[in-house]
Parts: sequence; C-alpha cells; structure tokens
Amino acid sequence: MRIQLYAAIAAATVSLTASGYAANLTGAGGTAIYPVLSKWAAEYAKKTGDTINYQPIGSGGGIKQITSKTVLFANTDMPLKPDEVAKQGLVQFPQVIISITPVVHLANIKAGQLVFDGPTLADVYLGKLKYWDDAEIKKINPGVTLPHTAITTVHRSDGSGTTFNFTDYLSKVSPEWKSKVGEGTSVSWPGGVGGKGNPGVASYVQQVDGSIGYVEYAYVIENKLTYTNMVNAAGKTVAPTMDAFQAAAANADFAKVQDFYLILTNQPGDRSWPITAATYMLLRKDSPPDQNNLILKFLDWALKEGQPQAKALDYVPLPDAVVKQIEAHWAKQVPAAWKTAAR
Repeated sequence: MRIQLYAAIAAATVSLTASGYAANLTGAGGTAIYPVLSKWAAEYAKKTGDTINYQPIGSGGGIKQITSKTVLFANTDMPLKPDEVAKQGLVQFPQVIISITPVVHLANIKAGQLVFDGPTLADVYLGKLKYWDDAEIKKINPGVTLPHTAITTVHRSDGSGTTFNFTDYLSKVSPEWKSKVGEGTSVSWPGGVGGKGNPGVASYVQQVDGSIGYVEYAYVIENKLTYTNMVNAAGKTVAPTMDAFQAAAANADFAKVQDFYLILTNQPGDRSWPITAATYMLLRKDSPPDQNNLILKFLDWALKEGQPQAKALDYVPLPDAVVKQIEAHWAKQVPAAWKTAAR
C-alpha cells in the first residue's frame, strides 16, 4: 500500500496479518515510523504468525494510549524525560533514526533545487515571508527563478513528535521563533493549514500550489515530493541523503544519558542533516511479562533483522553497540520479560 493512501486510514487501526498467528500485539503512536514499521510487521507476521496492530495516530496519541494502558506498546518521536518515564512506569528506548525534511509544491521547482537555512525557514513559518520571491529567500537561492506566489505553510494538526523535532530545530536557529512559538508536540502556529499525520501534511503539499511542509523522509520517497536542501550548523549546504542522516546520527551517545533521552536536531559536522531524531518505543513495566516478552521479541528482531527495510526507506538503523545497550536496558527494566524473550 502506498503512503498516498495512508491519509485515509491514519486514524484507523492497521492490521498486518499472516494466515494463522500466535499473538495479537497492539500499539499506537507516531506516523514517522509507520512506513518501516508496517514492513517490519508484515515480514515478522510471515516469520512468526504474530500480528501487529498499530494505530498511526501521532506521538501524542501514542503516549496517551500507553499511559492509559489501552495498548501494549507506543511510539514517539519526542522522547519522554526520565522523570516522566519513571512517573508513568514506562520503559523507553530508541528504535531507529528518522530525518525530517522540508517539502514544497512550486511550479518549475525540482527536488533539491531550493535551499533553506534555519532562520529563513523559521521566518516562513512565522509568516514574515509571504511570497516565494521574497528577498530573503532569493538571497540564499541565487540563480533560481522564484514566482510571485503566496506561501502556504502546512503543519501537523495532531500531537506530533515530528512537530516537536521540527519546532525544536527552529527554536535553536531562531530566537524569535523560540520566544514567540517555542517547541512541542503541539504549538500555536502563526498561520497556515494543518494536516493529520505525516500523510496529511504530504497530501496538503501535493494539492496546494505554493505550499511548504515538513515530513519524515520516507514520505518524500514514497510520494515523490519535492524536497529542499538545507544549510546545516556548520554552514554547509546538504541534501537529505543517507550519508547526511548517518553523519548527524553519529553524534548520538546514548550511553551517557538516562532512558536514552537525546535530542538530535542541529548536530555539528559538515555533512550532518540538521533535522534528525531518534524515534522511541514505550512499554509498560506493569504489563504481564508474557505480553512484554512478545513485544520485545518483535522489536529486537526489528533492531537486528529489520535493517534492510529501514535502509531501503532511508531510515538509519541503530549501531550494534546501541542495540546491546537497549538489550541491557530491557534486562534491567523488564527482566522477567526479556529473560524469556532472549531464549
């Protein structure tokens, strides 16, 4: 199923089944991971018969469902702070590295032809730049013919970890954005239109001439969206490529933080993509060990055996050393479940 269809089903439970299955595992959360999670689940169902029922409702929705005990696992692109993890009785760990990319719909503009730096992107979303041929945009795009077309900004309408990382980045590069809007899974947008999930934003950008939005890069691939390049923290212009995503992810040192809490936006390095993030899984410590055991088996399989599917969609798999840290974390936080799962 192509991602173009996901907007119509994003609020519904997605069932990926094999003929006959051993377990039915329920989850909910971010849409950024959904393209690769759906592939993992389909492959895992063939291998084990276990069915993964995942609702791509946004990180905020996933957090609400895991804290209210209505799903067995959740996904969020905004990591919870350690005090919140402890308060809710959760286990948190990264699953894969995602990358967020500005996308546009503009006549005669091809993918990678436009460049944005952080301050200019912030000014666009602040509503300070109203037309595509504004001097500030033309200054960083010399030689590109830009039309006098009104800019329509597209943002997420749901509680979103993708939005958290996008607005966190804008807050780091624009003092005005930080003071007026700030960062969060949901913010008071200065203007524009909202779409539900990454599919909703992608759909709006495809339909509205003069629009700009932000989506996880897998949606760029599947929808053939027109992406922009970015000027990173080192002042270098970079394209959204696996090389650039890996360069940013290389700065992640999960060993030095509690509950794997890291924000990876605006990382240093000449080759680093500036809007990169880890996406996290959440389990409940008080779930029955046999249920957590089944979830950990699936997620451990995805960490180790799901790399081809991740790389095919330009997600960055976690290094073996980080996978071992995650497994050690499971052994400490949910020992009964992991002891069984590891057999």
